Amino acid sequence: MEVGLGMGLKDGIQKNIVHPGKGELSRFGDGTKLSFHYRCSKLDEEETVLDDSRIGTGQPMELIIGKQFKLDVWEECIKTMRSHEVADFTINKMHLSAFPAVMKTLRDVRKGSHHEEHAKSHCCGMASMSEHGLGYPDLDKMVKEPEDLVFRFEVLKLEDPGAYKQETWAMSDEERKKILPTLKEEGNTFYRQKDYKRAADKYAEALGCLENLLLHEKPNSEDWIILDSTRVPFLLNYAQCKYQLGEYYQAIEHATNVLDKDEDNLKALFRRGQAHMHCCNYKEAREDLLRVAKLDPKLGAAVRKELSTISEMEKERDAQEKEKLAGLFDKIRAS
Repeated sequence: MEVGLGMGLKDGIQKNIVHPGKGELSRFGDGTKLSFHYRCSKLDEEETVLDDSRIGTGQPMELIIGKQFKLDVWEECIKTMRSHEVADFTINKMHLSAFPAVMKTLRDVRKGSHHEEHAKSHCCGMASMSEHGLGYPDLDKMVKEPEDLVFRFEVLKLEDPGAYKQETWAMSDEERKKILPTLKEEGNTFYRQKDYKRAADKYAEALGCLENLLLHEKPNSEDWIILDSTRVPFLLNYAQCKYQLGEYYQAIEHATNVLDKDEDNLKALFRRGQAHMHCCNYKEAREDLLRVAKLDPKLGAAVRKELSTISEMEKERDAQEKEKLAGLFDKIRAS
């Protein structure tokens, strides 16, 4: 039986090789690491693309065989492929019940944040997804009206177990949970040493662990909400590192991610206010800082110091603009 041709796949899965691969077909033992790109399309006349890993960051997806990836049909398909092979798989909807939830998480990971419209819901399962939605209209529709889809996979690299250093995303769920306190302490140590780049890397690694753990939970279930809330201190620390590195827009983005979950988070408001100030967003900076003072009057002195800095920066900006205008008028009179 030629597995590489797609024979032996479950009913409802058809394989079409677009570009043949190289070498022998791997045995795909547990622990085999794959790097691949994927594209998901509808079977309509327009072949509407639902998702494409090359869009956005363009980073390929990585998968470890035997690590219980939520969408196991992907693993089954890729096991029939050689290195550098490109193939289309038409998959019946009966195998895709987990697809909307998995795709939501993958999209959120690429964006660097989760949609939080329903983070306080403690419902779980498909009933929760139907009632509250996933935050993406096309995925919400697919939950209610499942359909067959076409997946194009391009296998970029195959690595046998032991031939690569295990990264946190490739760990078991228990291993990921156990390493979180270590990553936090390592990040904190680097931060105290003012090595903000390495500290940010540790916090980002922890966030990656949590993203992978979230892949194994139903969105908006109680376990998902608990895990998602665990992201908050890492997001705050990551935002502070970005602020210290002068990457103010990223600091704003990640502080905002926290505020999407908790609109009264003082640390997020203060850090976002500071970052807005350095981006010359003085109105937004004042709004965040004044809210901090309102929520906690004890921080009034710290807030007044930042507001004073904003006023000085505005005066300097106004003086520069006045000087530029004066120079412009001088040129006009001289012409």
